[in-house]
Amino acid sequence: MTATPPQQAPARTELDTERMERFAGRVQEFVTGGMLSHLIGIGHRTGLFDALARGPATSSELADRAGLNKRYVREWLGAMATGGVVEYDARTLTFTLPPEHALCLTGTRSTNLAPFATGVAVLGEHLDELTTAFREGGGVPYERFRPRFTELMDGMNRGLFDDQLVDGILPLTGDLPARLAEGIRVADVGCGTGHTTVLLAAAYPASTFVGYDFAGDAVGRARAEAGEYGLDNVSFEVLDVTRMPVDPPFDAVFAFDTIHDQAEPARVLRRVFEALTPGGYFVMMDTRAATDLVDNLDNPNAPLLYSISTLHCMTVSLAQGGAGLGTVWGEQLARTMLTDAGFVGTEVHEVPDDPLDSVFVSRKPGEPPAQRTAG
Repeated sequence: MTATPPQQAPARTELDTERMERFAGRVQEFVTGGMLSHLIGIGHRTGLFDALARGPATSSELADRAGLNKRYVREWLGAMATGGVVEYDARTLTFTLPPEHALCLTGTRSTNLAPFATGVAVLGEHLDELTTAFREGGGVPYERFRPRFTELMDGMNRGLFDDQLVDGILPLTGDLPARLAEGIRVADVGCGTGHTTVLLAAAYPASTFVGYDFAGDAVGRARAEAGEYGLDNVSFEVLDVTRMPVDPPFDAVFAFDTIHDQAEPARVLRRVFEALTPGGYFVMMDTRAATDLVDNLDNPNAPLLYSISTLHCMTVSLAQGGAGLGTVWGEQLARTMLTDAGFVGTEVHEVPDDPLDSVFVSRKPGEPPAQRTAG
C-alpha cells in the first residue's frame, strides 16, 4: 500500500502593509468617484451646474435660482465642495463653479463631460442580470437598456459631433467632402438618434442620406430632428443592418461607434462592403485602443473602456448569441476584419477632442463611377 505524502503547507508570505493601505485608498477612491458621479449626473439633469455657472451663490440662493428643494441642494453642495467640484467660501457661505470646471460641466460643446456621469447610473441598473450572465452565460439584451441608453448616447455624443463632425472628422477622409458637396448617396449604419446623419445632410444638401438602426425609439427621434431641420435629403429606417439594401449602391457608408456592439460584426462589415460602389468609402469611428491587453496596460482610458464593454457593449452582443467583440476590440483586430471584409487602404486617425475614439477610413477596390447627381 502506497502512502500519500502529506501536502506541504504553502510558504508564508509576509504582508506588505504599506501596499495594502495604498490599495485600500484606491478602492476608497473608486467608491467615492462612483458616488460623486451619481451626484454630478443629478447636477447635470436638474440644471444645478448651469445655475451655479451664472455666479457665486449660497445654497439657499442656488436652490431658488434652480427652482429646487433647498435641503437637497445644500447636501449636494456639500458633496461637490468636499469632492473638489465647486469651491466654498466659509466667510460668505457662497459656492462657486470655477470657469474651468464650468467648461467641463455645462454647455452644449464636446467639453461638457457631465452627460458621461449619467452613464454610471444607466449601466448600473442591470447589475443583477449581468451577474447572472457571469454565472450562466448569455447577456443583457439591448432592449433592456432602452430608452434611457438611447438618451445617454445622444447626450454623450451630440456635443462632439456638433463641434467636430463636419470640420474635424470629415477632413480626415481625403476627397470625400468634395464628393459629398457634388452629390452622392450615403448611408449611416447604427445611426441611433440620427444626429450625425442630420448634420451631414444639412452640410451637404446635394447628397442624399439614409440612416439605419434597429431601435424604433431612436429612429423616431431621428425623424423628428430631421423634420425640425426641414431637410428633404435624409430619411431613416428601422432595420437590421445585416439586411441593408445593396441596390442601388451607396457611394459612402458611415458607422459611428456601432460595429463593436453588433452580434455579427463580420457580417455587417461584409454587407457594408457589398452595399458600396467600386471605390466607395467606409468611414468607421470606433474605440481607440489596442487589441491585446498588454498593449492597453498604460492606456489611461483602458479601465473605462473595459468597464463599459463588460456593462454594455459585450453583453448586448452575447445576449443575441453574438461574437461579443466588446468595446476594446482594438485597432489591430479592426484592421484585420476590415481586410477580411474586402476593404483596402485603411487609414486610422485620431478624433479631434475625443481621446476615446479613432476614425478608420477604408475603400472598396475599384474606380468610382462617373460623378452623378444623388437620388
